[in-house]
Amino acid sequence: MFVGIDLGTSGVKLLLLDKEGRILGARTEEYPLSFPKPGWSEQDPNEWLSQTKAALAQLLSEHGNPEVDALGIGGQMHGLVILDERDEVIRPAILWNDGRTVKETEYLNEKIGKEKLSAYTGNIAFAGFTAPKILWIKNNEPENFKKIKKIMLPKDYLVYKLTGAFATDYSDASGMLLLDVKNKRWSNEMLAICGVRSEQLPTLHESYEAVGKVTDAIKFELGLKGEAIVAAGAGDNAAAAVGTGAVGPSKCNLSIGTSGTIFITSDKFLVDPKNSLHAFCHADGAFHLMGCMLSAASCNKWFMDEILREKDYAREQAEIKTLGENKVFFLPYLMGERSPHNDPLVRAMFYGMSLDTSRSQMYQSVLEGVAYGLRDSLEVARGMGLEINSATLCGGGAKSPLWRAILSNVLKLELKIPANEEGPALGGAILAAAAAGYFRNLHDAAKQIVKIKETLAPKGKLMAKYDEGYAFFRKLYPAVKGLK
Repeated sequence: MFVGIDLGTSGVKLLLLDKEGRILGARTEEYPLSFPKPGWSEQDPNEWLSQTKAALAQLLSEHGNPEVDALGIGGQMHGLVILDERDEVIRPAILWNDGRTVKETEYLNEKIGKEKLSAYTGNIAFAGFTAPKILWIKNNEPENFKKIKKIMLPKDYLVYKLTGAFATDYSDASGMLLLDVKNKRWSNEMLAICGVRSEQLPTLHESYEAVGKVTDAIKFELGLKGEAIVAAGAGDNAAAAVGTGAVGPSKCNLSIGTSGTIFITSDKFLVDPKNSLHAFCHADGAFHLMGCMLSAASCNKWFMDEILREKDYAREQAEIKTLGENKVFFLPYLMGERSPHNDPLVRAMFYGMSLDTSRSQMYQSVLEGVAYGLRDSLEVARGMGLEINSATLCGGGAKSPLWRAILSNVLKLELKIPANEEGPALGGAILAAAAAGYFRNLHDAAKQIVKIKETLAPKGKLMAKYDEGYAFFRKLYPAVKGLK
């Protein structure tokens, strides 16, 4: 048996996978998200640990407490977790969608310089990355900065507490802006810029490598049986790609979760000329390009929960009858935007409303706005000469047939829907199976476990209509950029 863990922003999801690749059960536990100031986003790492242990104990209990060969974790990226010399959390973790580091990001990009950053790491600074967060602590909480003994990413805190191994993987480390991605080693130049010592950082591993085993104390606490090897794991987007079978070169995975991502695999290290896309390591041992928008399914949730105050998503979407003709547009920048604009201060807006605008047109524009925003990143990759005609699809938004149709036609992609839409949790379980040596390699594991249940093709006339819509959408961000 293998356990996959998805350490998300709002909760942790665990699933139990057998040796045939069948998902036997799943368990989710939620934890709070804190917004101490506008634009800030924090969590208590101890909540991750306690809820993960609770979910694991319950999941195993529901299935007769089977022996667990291995566990693998896909986790929210970029979050800063800092521990003191007593291994205690110094302050709440600063999360991926936190926007407080505007000054630090500008310092890195303008004073240090984008060319140098790209040469050191393959990437430039984005407000959500970990290095700007470290500089923020240094500049604003110097007493906490002096206490730092260990610097971790969210999933690595779980691994550390479960096994005692101070480790990370290349895919997650790529999003720290501390890793020389091309050469797979910590960048001495970036460590010096951030005032970080190498001994404060975890050891580096491939995602499918075993880094330790669950400690006897925790096994006893949870009633956990079996060898319980723990894989290094992966950042959530790389884990989701594994969970949809996007391993090996020239694959694409589209994820519509809280954030939205276009994930393009490559056997070579690639960097786009403007660093609009992230150049990261992949969980399969190679590389990928990724465009990430900060608000995707969260736009849908916001409009339904806060504006319409409705819970029946299917009923609201059933009112949307015609695609490709909507004259209302939505900029999906509720938390600022990352790819390709790198603008933490821009905000969302509706445009094109008149006295006859309906709620369904506004709702449709939200779903289309997310698709247009993702196309911004996809066009950067296509501009590099990459031919991208199909993608696998995962995330909460993937469950909507309407949104699938919009995405397929806006992005001009054939979308493949996996039979198990479990994303990072399934990817974590596959990494666990590979770490345990059950498969020859990660590619074989993904090939055997991941199955496609449905394929959705775009339609010529509808693609043409959405080309016109996208051309207009592209005019909106330059028009509002810089407004405060």
